[in-house]
Amino acid sequence: QVQLVESGGGLVQPGGSLTLSCAASGFTFSFNIMNWYRRRPGMERELVATINHNGDVTNYIDPVKGRFTISRENAKNTVYLQMNSLKPEDTAVYYCSVYYFGRRHWGQGTQVTVSS
Repeated sequence: QVQLVESGGGLVQPGGSLTLSCAASGFTFSFNIMNWYRRRPGMERELVATINHNGDVTNYIDPVKGRFTISRENAKNTVYLQMNSLKPEDTAVYYCSVYYFGRRHWGQGTQVTVSS
């Protein structure tokens, strides 16, 4: 079955950086588009970044453009989210996700807290 395991979250000061990782299994990773979502306190989950199957096409929501970078290593079945210049409003639970075999699959999420 599909498994997505995120790691790399934590507490960081405003302006700091974090890199999230998501280890995937249970499907052919290199064939699939991968996404990072987040759920900020009191808000609905939102799509943050998308990467195509081979990593040459990426998309971001406007609030993170120029600060976040999504990437992948197909040989390691892993997708990353490099987050720079973090702001308090980036505080959220971040989820790795894939749409596979008719439904969206989610990891358990990793908490990112941006605070001084």
